[in-house]
Amino acid sequence: MFCFGEYLVYKGSQTYHINSVEPIEVFYNLRIDLDKLKYAVHINKIVQDVTHENQNCYQILQLLLNTLYIISETDKNLDMVLGVFKLRLLCILGFTPQVMQCTNCQEKENLTYFSLKDNGLKCKICGKQDTSTIQISESTLNAIKYTVTAPPKKLYSFDLKDGALEEFKLVSKLYFNEKLEKEYKLEDLFL
Repeated sequence: MFCFGEYLVYKGSQTYHINSVEPIEVFYNLRIDLDKLKYAVHINKIVQDVTHENQNCYQILQLLLNTLYIISETDKNLDMVLGVFKLRLLCILGFTPQVMQCTNCQEKENLTYFSLKDNGLKCKICGKQDTSTIQISESTLNAIKYTVTAPPKKLYSFDLKDGALEEFKLVSKLYFNEKLEKEYKLEDLFL
């Protein structure tokens, strides 16, 4: 399932058939760690839901491969990896949140809220007036900004601790579910 390679396929009457494959990366560590496998399967299901056959999905493929590599080859917090994946995938799909200024008054300072309704950050004053906001710390703010703007290969080059990690997970989960109009639950995979 998690084998990236160079495939030689031919089209049959109704489907494609694999003639040969040259493996490039098999993500072996996903097969020996049930937690890593669970997150990889969850991410794979999301990618299947947002892509279609014969669609040009280079950016999504790049994000998927980078994410699977991080899950397989590092000990990064899996919830943080999932949050980064979801937020960056939304950016690729056209739901990039506004992260450089308040979505309401364009204030560039005191951005302490994330608005689900208005797709981005809000200042302290505007955030208190919006019932769809989540108050965030400076660490979470920086993580959101970095996730939206980082080059693809450096996307996972940061870590979050305790409270900021919980805020980041919450923002990415709620924003993802809101924009895709579907709730993805990690714990439903192996029932």
